[in-house]
Amino acid sequence: MTATGTASPTRSRLGMDPQVMRTTWTVLVGGMAVLFDTTIVAVAIRTLATDLNVGLATIQWVSTAYLLALGVAVPLVGWAQRVLGAKRLWMIALTIFLVGSILSSLSWSAASLIAFRAVQGLGGGMLMPLMMTMVMQAARGQNLGRMAVVIGLPVALGPIVGPVIGGLILQHLHWSWLFWVNVPFCVAGLILASRYLAPDGPVQRVRLDVVGLLLLAPGLVGILYGLSNVSGDGGFSRADVWAPAGAGIVLAAGFCLWALPRGRRALVDIGLLRHRPLATSSVLMFLSGFGLFGAMLLLPLYFQTVRGHDVLTAALLLAAQGVGALASRVALGRVIDKVGPRWITLTSFVVVLLATIPFALAGAATSESWLIVVLFFRGLGLGSAMIPLMAHAFEGMAHDDVPDASIVSRLFQQLGGSFGTAILATVLASATSGAHSLDDAATGFDQAFWVAVAFTAVAVGVSFLLPATRPAATLPE
Repeated sequence: MTATGTASPTRSRLGMDPQVMRTTWTVLVGGMAVLFDTTIVAVAIRTLATDLNVGLATIQWVSTAYLLALGVAVPLVGWAQRVLGAKRLWMIALTIFLVGSILSSLSWSAASLIAFRAVQGLGGGMLMPLMMTMVMQAARGQNLGRMAVVIGLPVALGPIVGPVIGGLILQHLHWSWLFWVNVPFCVAGLILASRYLAPDGPVQRVRLDVVGLLLLAPGLVGILYGLSNVSGDGGFSRADVWAPAGAGIVLAAGFCLWALPRGRRALVDIGLLRHRPLATSSVLMFLSGFGLFGAMLLLPLYFQTVRGHDVLTAALLLAAQGVGALASRVALGRVIDKVGPRWITLTSFVVVLLATIPFALAGAATSESWLIVVLFFRGLGLGSAMIPLMAHAFEGMAHDDVPDASIVSRLFQQLGGSFGTAILATVLASATSGAHSLDDAATGFDQAFWVAVAFTAVAVGVSFLLPATRPAATLPE
C-alpha cells in the first residue's frame, strides 16, 4: 500500500505490501521503547527507594503514576487521531515519551521522578493503541495474523531483554541510566516516522465528547489506582482499594450508558462490542490478564523469595520464558493467516495452564533446571495466545472503526492485567503472611499459582467461542 492508500504492485518477500511493512517496522521501533521501559523499571523499585531515601509505599508511585497517566491517555487516542492524523499524533506521543524519559533520568527526588513518570505514561498510553491502529488500518484486512506477530515482538522481547538490562544497569551504573535506554528507540522512531509514515491530511475540527471524557478517564484512574493498592495489608478490604475502584466502576458504567446510544460521537464507541470478533477477543484478553500476566507478578518474586536469587539472576532465569515466547512467534508467522483462531488460542492457553501447574506443585527443593524447561514451554503458550486474538479482533472491522476497536481491546487487556495482578497479589499476601520458613513461603506461592491456573482454565473454555476456521474478511475501503 502506498502513502495514499492504493495497492502497491510490488510485494515484499513475505507477500505483504512494502509500505505496510515500512509502517509496521517504523511504529515497532517506537513501541519497543515503551515495552522495554516497563520491564526495566519494574526491577528497580527497591533500588530507587534506597537511593531516593523513601519507603516502598512512596516509591511504588513511580509505577502507579505511570499507570494512572496511561488510563487518562488511552481514551483520548481515537479523538486525537481524528483531529491530528495518525502520523502527527504518533510523533507527538513519541516526543512526550522521550521528554518524560529524559526528565526521569534527571530526577532529583522521589516526587520529581513520580511526576516525570506520569509524563511518560501520557506518551506511552497513546503509543500502544495507536501502534495497533496504524498497522491494522494500513493492512486493510490482509495478513492480519502476520501483522499481529510482528507488532507483538516487543511483548516477547521485553521480558527477555528488559529485566536483564535493568539488572546490569543497577549492578554497574546509576539508576538514572534506566531511562536513557529509551532515548535511542525514541529518536530512531521519530526519524523513521518522519520518513516512512504516510502524510496526514489537514487538521480536522472534531468535537470532543467532554461528558464521556469526564466519566471514562476518572473511572479508569479510580479502578487502576484502587487495584494498585491491593498488595498492601488488608487487600481488597482497604478503603484506598474499594473506594476508588468502586467509584471508578460506577463512572465507567455511567460512561457505557452515555456512550452506547451515541455510537461514533462518543469518546469511545463501545457499541463496537456488538462485533463478535472484537467482543470475544476482548473477553479473552481480559482473562489473559489474570492467567497470563498476573502470574508475571509471581514468578520473579518466587525466584527471589523462595530460591534466594538476586534481581539479575532471577531475570536471567525468567529469560527462558521470553525465549519461548519469541520462538512461538517465529513459528506462528507461517500459519497464523491460514487457520482459525480457535485452535491456536485454545492450544496456547492449555500449554500455559499445563506449564503453570509445576509451579503450583513446586517446593523449595524442586529442581531449578526442571522449572527453567517449564518456563520455556510457558513462554511458548504466552507468545502464541495473544497473537490470534489481536488479529481476530479486527476481522471485518470497518477502516474508521479500527481506532476505537484498538482502544477497546487495549482497555480490556490493561484492566485484566490490573485485576489479575491485584487478585494474585492478595492471594499471595494472605498465603505467605504467617510464613516462617522457605517451605511455608513455597506453600503460599503454590496457592497463588493455583489461582492463576484456575483463571487460565476459564480462558480455555472461552476459547471455544472463537471460530474454528479462518474467515475471508477484509477491511472495507
